[in-house]
Amino acid sequence: MTETPQRPPGLIASLGNIARNSIGLVLTRLELAALELSEVRNHLLQLVLVFALAVVAGCFALAYATVTIVYLAWNAMGWLILPLMTAVFVALAVGMIVYARRLIRSGKLSMPATMAELKADRDMLL
Repeated sequence: MTETPQRPPGLIASLGNIARNSIGLVLTRLELAALELSEVRNHLLQLVLVFALAVVAGCFALAYATVTIVYLAWNAMGWLILPLMTAVFVALAVGMIVYARRLIRSGKLSMPATMAELKADRDMLL
């Protein structure tokens, strides 16, 4: 029984092996990314729920604090405490709206570096 020496695989077979391994690697990475994204989605849903409950609790706290202030000031100011509290909350709301508009106009929400890279990628491919 004589063994014939095996020849190394040719160029086409080697390229096929590289392609098969590369596809397997990409599929493995995609599976890992999908698994991690599902976990992130679950954590994000938990975060949104907790944040919503915190906002509701904060609204109740604000309402009770307002009622307490009105109750304590009613003997000294009478009905004038109601328009005063309304003016305070209107001023607070207007201040937050102005701040939000300034934040939007400053461009801090636009991701300029990412958009520039995506534009460069698009220009390079076209």
